[in-house]
Amino acid sequence: MGTPEFAVAPLKKLAEAGYEIAGVVTVPDKASGRGLKIQESDVKKYAKGLGCPIMQPEKLKDPSFIEQLRALNADLFIVVAFRMLPEIVWSMPRMGTFNLHASLLPQYRGAAPINWAVINGESETGVTTFMLDKDIDTGSVILRKKCNIEPEDTAGSLHDKLMELGCDAVLESVAMLASGNACLTRQSEIQAGELKPAPKLTKELCKIDWKKDSGSIERLIKGLSPHPGAFSMVQMPDGSITQVKIYDAESSADPCEGNPGEIKIIGKSSMLVKCGKGGVFLKSLQLAGKKRLDAKDFLSGFRNPENCIML
Repeated sequence: MGTPEFAVAPLKKLAEAGYEIAGVVTVPDKASGRGLKIQESDVKKYAKGLGCPIMQPEKLKDPSFIEQLRALNADLFIVVAFRMLPEIVWSMPRMGTFNLHASLLPQYRGAAPINWAVINGESETGVTTFMLDKDIDTGSVILRKKCNIEPEDTAGSLHDKLMELGCDAVLESVAMLASGNACLTRQSEIQAGELKPAPKLTKELCKIDWKKDSGSIERLIKGLSPHPGAFSMVQMPDGSITQVKIYDAESSADPCEGNPGEIKIIGKSSMLVKCGKGGVFLKSLQLAGKKRLDAKDFLSGFRNPENCIML
């Protein structure tokens, strides 16, 4: 049961390892884009080559869907980046249902664990497999695998590392459960210190507050890159205001003269924005309606950037 690319990788590894995929559950197709073309989930696109039933229920308690699930007679359900399951679903298979979560539970329960680990400046995260129960992300842990977060990591690069780590975690968890050798650990027994949540990302969070310090702004930009993307409003020299998305940045702790949001051009390729404390070099950005560019290419086609201000 899954939807995005993150869920495709472990499904592919399970199929390649010789496990029988009894069925695949994913979200319904939806119309999107300018032409409102029908889009299939990444999981569905891959699953069509497996030759197994593909189910796309609107409601997970729909009686016809429940009947289809029962008819599969599956031994185990595996959930990766999907929806919260009702008990009638997760309690169905004889071996239960486990979920792959992109954090070291009990830390970062919630919808956006990869993003928040980067935003909060963590040096380490990982993946966890755990058995589903009545609450969100609280079930007993099968295993956890750790991953370092490097200073240059964005949410995108960390996603790719955790996706590979998650494949191994899923395969190992299936083998442990199938052999009866899984040693489940209650999350309350795991030493984790103060618990940090990973709530859904909001538009308000994505807007950069240049009054904050440069380090926290750099982490926000990287933690939201490439999606949904941190953004700022820009007042142009003619007084008009437009939006710019910023995908990569590097903080500078050196004192910067001027007010937060003011722009300074250094040489012909560096664009520094003054913050509440320090400054941030913008490395990759995109004006509304334009292409994403690195700072050097952006400056070559942008007049008088120092007369603009980030709001």
